[in-house]
Amino acid sequence: MASDYNPYCQFTRVWIPDQDDVWKAAEITKDYKEGEPVLHLQLEDGTPLEYQVGPKSNALPFLRNPDILVGENDLTALSYLHEPAVLHNLRVRFLESNNIYTYCGIVLVAINPYEQLQIYGEEVITAYSGQNMGDMDPHIFAVAEEAYKQMARDEKNQSIIVSGESGAGKTVSAKYAMRYFATVGGSSSDANVEEKVLASNPIMEAIGNAKTTRNDNSSRFGKYIQIVFSRHYHIIGANMRTYLLEKSRVVFQAEEERNYHIFYQLCASATLPEFKELGLTSAEDFTYTSLGENIFIEGVNDAEDLKRTREAFTLLGIKESNQSGIFKILASILHLGNVEIISERDGESCHVGRNDVHLEHFCRLLGVELKQMDHWLCHRKLATASETYVKTMSCKQANNARDALAKHIYARLFDWIVEHINKALQTSSKQHSFIGVLDIYGFETFEVNSFEQFCINYANEKLQQQFNSHVFKLEQEEYMKEQIPWTLIDFYDNQPCIDLIEARLGILDLLDEECKVPKGTDQNWAQKLYKQHSGSAHFQKPRMSNTSFIIIHFADKVEYQCEGFLEKNRDTVYEEQINILKASQFQLVADLFQEKDDLPSSKSSKVNVRSLKTVPKVPNKEHRKTVGHQFRSSLHLLMDTLNATTPHYVRCIKPNDFKEAFSFDSRRAVQQLRACGVLETIRISAAGYPSRWTYPDFFSRYRVLMRKSDLSSADKKQVCKNLLETLIKEPDMFQFGKTKIFFRAGQVAYLEKLRTDKFRSACIKIQKTVRGWLQRIRYRKIRRAALELQRYGRGYLARRYAEFLRQNRAALICQKQYRMVRERRKFLRIRRAAMTIQAYTRGMFTRRIYWEFLLHHKAMIIQKHVRGWLQRKKFLRARNAAIVIQCGFRRMQAKRLLKQRKIEARSAQHLKKLNTGMENKIVQLTRKMDEQSKELKTQNEQLLTVNASLGSEVTKLQKELELVRNQQPDGGKVMSLQEEVEKLREELQEAHTQRKKMEEEHGSEKLSLTQRVEELERENSLLKTEKEEMNRRIQQQAKNSAEDLSSSSLETELDQERERYQNLLKEFSRLEMRYENLKEEVSLSKFHPGHRRTTSDQISLESDSNYPSVSTSEVGDTEDSIQLVDEMGVEKAAMDISLFMKLQKRVRELETERKRLQVNLDKMEEIAKRKGSEAKSPTSDVETADLAYNNLKRQELESENKKLKNDLNDLRKTISERASQDSSSNELQDSYNLLLSQLRAANEELDARKEEVLILRTQIVSNVQLQEQSERIESEVDGGLNNSKEPMDKEEALKAYHGLCESKKLLEAQLQTQTRQHRDELEALHTQIELLKDDIEKKQELLNYTSSLSPEAKVEYSVQQEITRLTNDNLDLKELVEKLEKNERKLKKQLRIYMKKVQELAAQAAAQSGSSKGELTRQVTLQRKEKDFEGMLEYMKEDEVLLIKTLITDIRPSSVAATVPCLPAYILFMCIRHADYVNDDQKVESLLTSTINAIKKVLKRNNDDFEMMSFWLANSSRLLHCLKQYSGEEAFMTQNTPKQNEHCLKNFDLAEYRQVLSDLSIQIYQQLIKVAEGIIQPMIVSAMLESESIPSLAGVKPMGYRNRSSSMDTDADGPTTYTLQGLIRQLSQFNSIMRDQGLDPEIVGQVFRQLFHCINAVTLNNLLLRKDVCSWSAGMQLRYNTSQLEEWLRANNLFQSKASATLEPIIQAAQLLQVKKKTSQDAEAICSLCTALTVQQIVKILNLYTPLNEFEERVTVSFIRNIQSNLQERNDPPQLLMDTKHTFPVLFPYAPSALNLETMHIPASLGLDFLIRV
Repeated sequence: MASDYNPYCQFTRVWIPDQDDVWKAAEITKDYKEGEPVLHLQLEDGTPLEYQVGPKSNALPFLRNPDILVGENDLTALSYLHEPAVLHNLRVRFLESNNIYTYCGIVLVAINPYEQLQIYGEEVITAYSGQNMGDMDPHIFAVAEEAYKQMARDEKNQSIIVSGESGAGKTVSAKYAMRYFATVGGSSSDANVEEKVLASNPIMEAIGNAKTTRNDNSSRFGKYIQIVFSRHYHIIGANMRTYLLEKSRVVFQAEEERNYHIFYQLCASATLPEFKELGLTSAEDFTYTSLGENIFIEGVNDAEDLKRTREAFTLLGIKESNQSGIFKILASILHLGNVEIISERDGESCHVGRNDVHLEHFCRLLGVELKQMDHWLCHRKLATASETYVKTMSCKQANNARDALAKHIYARLFDWIVEHINKALQTSSKQHSFIGVLDIYGFETFEVNSFEQFCINYANEKLQQQFNSHVFKLEQEEYMKEQIPWTLIDFYDNQPCIDLIEARLGILDLLDEECKVPKGTDQNWAQKLYKQHSGSAHFQKPRMSNTSFIIIHFADKVEYQCEGFLEKNRDTVYEEQINILKASQFQLVADLFQEKDDLPSSKSSKVNVRSLKTVPKVPNKEHRKTVGHQFRSSLHLLMDTLNATTPHYVRCIKPNDFKEAFSFDSRRAVQQLRACGVLETIRISAAGYPSRWTYPDFFSRYRVLMRKSDLSSADKKQVCKNLLETLIKEPDMFQFGKTKIFFRAGQVAYLEKLRTDKFRSACIKIQKTVRGWLQRIRYRKIRRAALELQRYGRGYLARRYAEFLRQNRAALICQKQYRMVRERRKFLRIRRAAMTIQAYTRGMFTRRIYWEFLLHHKAMIIQKHVRGWLQRKKFLRARNAAIVIQCGFRRMQAKRLLKQRKIEARSAQHLKKLNTGMENKIVQLTRKMDEQSKELKTQNEQLLTVNASLGSEVTKLQKELELVRNQQPDGGKVMSLQEEVEKLREELQEAHTQRKKMEEEHGSEKLSLTQRVEELERENSLLKTEKEEMNRRIQQQAKNSAEDLSSSSLETELDQERERYQNLLKEFSRLEMRYENLKEEVSLSKFHPGHRRTTSDQISLESDSNYPSVSTSEVGDTEDSIQLVDEMGVEKAAMDISLFMKLQKRVRELETERKRLQVNLDKMEEIAKRKGSEAKSPTSDVETADLAYNNLKRQELESENKKLKNDLNDLRKTISERASQDSSSNELQDSYNLLLSQLRAANEELDARKEEVLILRTQIVSNVQLQEQSERIESEVDGGLNNSKEPMDKEEALKAYHGLCESKKLLEAQLQTQTRQHRDELEALHTQIELLKDDIEKKQELLNYTSSLSPEAKVEYSVQQEITRLTNDNLDLKELVEKLEKNERKLKKQLRIYMKKVQELAAQAAAQSGSSKGELTRQVTLQRKEKDFEGMLEYMKEDEVLLIKTLITDIRPSSVAATVPCLPAYILFMCIRHADYVNDDQKVESLLTSTINAIKKVLKRNNDDFEMMSFWLANSSRLLHCLKQYSGEEAFMTQNTPKQNEHCLKNFDLAEYRQVLSDLSIQIYQQLIKVAEGIIQPMIVSAMLESESIPSLAGVKPMGYRNRSSSMDTDADGPTTYTLQGLIRQLSQFNSIMRDQGLDPEIVGQVFRQLFHCINAVTLNNLLLRKDVCSWSAGMQLRYNTSQLEEWLRANNLFQSKASATLEPIIQAAQLLQVKKKTSQDAEAICSLCTALTVQQIVKILNLYTPLNEFEERVTVSFIRNIQSNLQERNDPPQLLMDTKHTFPVLFPYAPSALNLETMHIPASLGLDFLIRV
């Protein structure tokens, strides 16, 4: 060390002693010089202190470690190793970081948190499994993993020694260690040994644990459990040894303590029927359970604990009868404690109370005689040389004997239970190694210490000696391995104290000797101790007592009270009482007290696994060993076992005596640290070279202290040596080993100071330079600014002066103008005033003149009107007078004219003039009548001529008719025809009449129906309005919750159901594999003894039966329905397990329908065969025409059927589109109405087509009959009268009649159709009205119910109702679609079969018949186009095995790499197509079953080959897609080409095999994920957290014992390191393999999503368990690594596969390490940033955050509390770590192939020559 270095300088922090806190922190305020008596300090609260120092009084105080080292995982990593540093480090880790585990070299220090922590789950075990001890944070699992790894690597037995005070957590630590071994070393068979090992814990806790003042579940015995492993390191058995059971607790408990738990468990369950006979009541009623005055433990249910105890008994194979016997014995002990012994008057004798109920219960439960037990409880037998006496006992002696008997019974029962547990855990297999877990009491000291504390402290002395020697041995091995000169380290050796106790004439020997003396007393034994050991350094006599002694143990001085030592050492029980118990009628009780002759030898050098009994007995009473001798022997055997194993130490610390969670009492902690040897470990480490650095770590950490030339040197080791020799002048302060540098205590702190000073000086230099640069820049800026300001200022002044001049000039101008304007305005104002005055004056005069003129004018007008009126009045008077005169004159003239005309009228001349006009008119009319008479006469003549000619013609025809009748004998036939014609005419007339009548009725009915429909529609619209209003009100109430839960809940349920199904499938495959392995093991053990293995080809074919035989003719739509739901999405179809089960239920109905169709098909084939046989005979042209015409109509029907299918597809699309929208009730009703209307239209169209076919057939048949009848009539008429045309008229009338009949039928059919249609519509409307009414009633009830609920319950209820309604609606729609699809498939298959038969018949008819008649205008000839290859492969049945072997068993992915991807799947499907084409169901079934089983066998044989897994995943999924694509179902044919549609399967529906293939694909996918995760999992931690992707960014800190030799594999150079590029290369390899083999991109994306989840989970779990990677630089590295992974996803088009989303937690963790963590704003930013992390994870990362330099700041406790308060509203799961075994449910989306099967080329290299192309 540098000579000028003074550690006690100003600002140095030190530790000083304190009465309350043990150690207190202070800071030096003044440099200390050697020799000064005072050290000037300042406490943390600012109080100054003068600390006295001197060579004799107080030494210099301990130095504090730098802040960077505070909170380290390993105490040995501290630079200054001393008690205050250890205490402070533990306190900081426990209180601030809540870390209960800390390493101290090889010791794990565990502090009891008195709180349940979520750090023991399965995911934590997985995280620690396979890790080195120093790589992860301290944990009990790390110690267990270290023991397990060393056992497997070194093939040496291991031991884990757990010690500590009562209440420190020893039992819990041992339990978790055993749980770890049971998990990682699970048994290879189904014996469930690990479960039995864990099941022993509740039993031992019940019978061996009790409540004490320090611990509610304190172990009152020591136990050593050996977990036995096989050669493959699987648990095969276990064994337990117990030590020093505290029997005195059975009969006595201190205040606030309890007896053993089992007694209280029995009393709490006393009311059970099976416990009625025990006679138990409350624990308060029994003496042995009520001495502590508190029979309850807070938070403990004794009745439930008894259930677990009984379950553990059953699991360990203890019979019900033995369990009942155990409980009887325990109950008898309680009754024995209540037996009342009454003293006699003399005081020397006593007796039991008369009719003592408890004694009767005691004797009944143990099966002994009441009288004998009553007698010997109060008497004892004394034997002399000559005779035997029976002596009475006093009451006190009898009570002591009774208590001794109770303790003896309980001890024997305890040993019996341990023995049977060992029998249940023992194994018949060969033991290879074991790991022992020792749970033993720690050092104890109380106010009153007795024999139990003496034995406990004696055991701890032995364990401490073994611990010290082992620590010393490890130090020595480390030095020798590194080839460092060995110097003897002085350490505390407690052998003298052990000799004081166990050596010849030691304390135990003297105690045994005193016990043999008949009158020996505790006082005599004490005097012997004083006399024998008064000169020992470890023995002292108290000053104030003669009955106690003091032993100076390694931990502390302990004073023991001699009272009771002899009695407890003798453990006396009277033989008479034992003999009564031996004679019990119960075999279990008798067996408990049988003596055993065979004793285990403690001198055996070989450590076996057999149980050691703690209280062995021999028949000879004199040779019975004392308790002390037995304990010493068992302790020696334990030490021999521990010395033969590699020990691992767990020291449990009790932080306080009040059981408060996370409360730390420094005084109690220091006391325990001294007692458990942790400080001794520190002292041994500090005495040597405690600080150790590897050369690369030292170079990386302290390269800042090196010269630039040294950094470029290749020999890093020599550079480190040169640096240390330069910096530390004292050579003894460090040593160079082979791989490490060893430092004395304090040297690392000195180097850290130099490094900090270097950084500080560098920072100062950087600050100086930067500040100078900043000041220069600032000066330049100021100077530039000054110049700019001056320039701008001068310019401003000049501009301001120029502006001043301009303003002056402007002012003058303004003044001039202003004055001019002012004067002008004044002038104008005056002129305007003058002009105004003039105007008003002139106006006044003008108006006066105007008014004068106006008055004159008005006077003139008045005069004019008056004069005019006078003139008019005069004129009217004159005119009236003239008119009167004229009227009189004219009347006179008229009278004269009238008289004259009357005279003329009476004259004849006037009449003549009138008659002349009338005569002319009469002449004209007469002439016109004559002309019309002539025309009428001409027409009459013509009518007579015509009538005559017609009469002659009728006469002629009648003669001819009579002649014909005479010549023709059957002339009556013509008459009958005429009569028939008349009748037909009458019928035709009636038909017309009926038609008119029916039309009128139909019209009236239609009118009424239309009116009714309108009324119903109005009512329906009203109901819809009410329904919409109700829906709107309900939706308003559920608005806040229904929108979010309507789709997300369904999607979550579907994902959960899919994940549950796939997990079950995974479990099924695991059990299947397990079953096959067991079969193989059985077959090997039965037929192949020895270690021979069978080849993979010899594996039994029993697995073929795992899949049931599936008939290819069965109909199963389960997988298709699920596939359709997956394609439509969760929002479009509410798919849950109820729908799945309902679809499964439909299979039986569909099977019945299939059978019915098969029967119809057989009948049609028989009819077709008969028609074919008839067609072979000569047929008429009419029949040929009939067949051709029927073919034509069937083609038309087929086209119409396709149209109906298209309509069905439109219906599906409509349903899916409607379902994809908001699932409101109105829209569902609209979609439902649309579905009904379109379905009704389709059905009507189909019915119309069917009726049309029937009518056409009827017309064809009638035409043929008419033609035959007309031919017969023609032949008859031609034979009689060749020239007669009357039969032809009858024939036409007959044809007309038939035509009218057909038209009548057609009209009737149409009327019936319309009537039926209206009736159906009416019924549908009535039904809809009823449904709407019911719906309204239900919704009204629902509204009434919801209105009475609270707002929260109302929302929840409405959401639940809405989900239920949507689910039911979707189920109904699903069923409807299913029915339509079923009908469609049925019609399609029937039409296909009919068309095929019709085509064959038509071809035969066309070949045999000549040419058709000309009357048939349309004739269609169907010809089949021959092709070379139809995409099918034919093989013989016997070649199936060869096909499977060639195509599946022996094929390698490389052999088909250059061909079409998934070639085996295509070949297999083409073979299946041919089997379907030939209608061979057995061939299809056999091929598919063999294919599935062969794939399973291949995968089992190559269960770790990723390429093979990917290859068969691609092929199995492609085969599944082919079965869907060519199934003939419309849902899978939408993307097919017409050619591919022709290749669809014809005869079989393979839906159930699609389900089997889907399950197989899921199993292959899960196995693929397992293989890929197994490959990348070893790379993840090294690549993501440890490799330096950004060089020189990560810092190095002292890590103590991390990566020490015992924690690493020493066979190789070191653990394999992986880089990020290596991980990315591996992922790229996975991607290229899956892409090359044709795996669907969607599946590839799901694979990488799962792998990236594994990367995220493993990385985050390790980050949460490793303090060394929680730093700013590690966060930078991690963020860079995750960005590289995201970039890789983008480069490979996988970013949309949700794989990047799985990295969100680790990305946020990296950001959390990088963000600022000081203020409340930072806390809010962290809360908003870390949404993918749980609260526990965020707090854990903040607690683990470690600054690598002193310039970084730690996260304060207040900041973490602020984060917790901000995040307390989150409802995160309680677990800390992520589930690495979580698997996302896989989906196989339908991906049809664009490849045509007929173009497929099969390489000759495959050897498939036996396949025939069809």
